[in-house]
Amino acid sequence: MADASFQQKFLEAHNAYRAKHNTPPLTLSSELTASAQKWADHLLSIKTLQHSDTKDGENVYAKSSSATINPTGAEAVDSWYSEIKDYNFEKPGFLSGTGHFTQVVWKDSTELGVGMATNGNMIFVVGQYRPAGNMNMPGYFEKNVLPLA
Repeated sequence: MADASFQQKFLEAHNAYRAKHNTPPLTLSSELTASAQKWADHLLSIKTLQHSDTKDGENVYAKSSSATINPTGAEAVDSWYSEIKDYNFEKPGFLSGTGHFTQVVWKDSTELGVGMATNGNMIFVVGQYRPAGNMNMPGYFEKNVLPLA
């Protein structure tokens, strides 16, 4: 389960990346966190990474290791944000390889929830966002995925 420290580091990592794009910080939502935690627990039970049927935005992350995993809360966010290298700010829009990044920095998203489930060697992290990002209507990516400041 995502304890307070994990939740705080997860939120801080999001907001540090969002600040680089002149995007307002997110706030932690207890409702979204409960939903994300429920999904993370489910993912661990089936040991498969997949999205839920939420109407909110969602990023999912998994990692496994033979050594014990001790996540801080930033690893998943760092992984999602690393997709920036493949995002073309000159031709904004949704791409399958950059959707985690664009959700992290999506300007119109204001609330965040986080869930984490682990058995020690496998971890699943779920981030849920409201309002959802990656809305693929004309002008939405230009308005919500801002270049580095």
